[in-house]
Amino acid sequence: MTSDWDEIGYVVSSKYRVKVLQRLSESPAPPSTIAEDTGCAVSHISRALQDLRDRNLVELLVPESRKKGRIYGMTDRGQDVWEIIREQDLV
Repeated sequence: MTSDWDEIGYVVSSKYRVKVLQRLSESPAPPSTIAEDTGCAVSHISRALQDLRDRNLVELLVPESRKKGRIYGMTDRGQDVWEIIREQDLV
């Protein structure tokens, strides 16, 4: 459970990471759609996606070589972490 709380603390310490996970909990999406839906700049969303990807909370659903139309989704780990965040009312 300790690693869960490490991940949860990491996510909730950034409003952009929270918004990305919240949006991806609905369905996979490209960064531009996440930015539109959350009212955040694409640059902030892209950075949050990379941070979350580094922690294995989100994943790229298309080939790495693809530069346009990159679709991201939550990993099982990301879904577990988001569920705890919601259940504990941390955001």
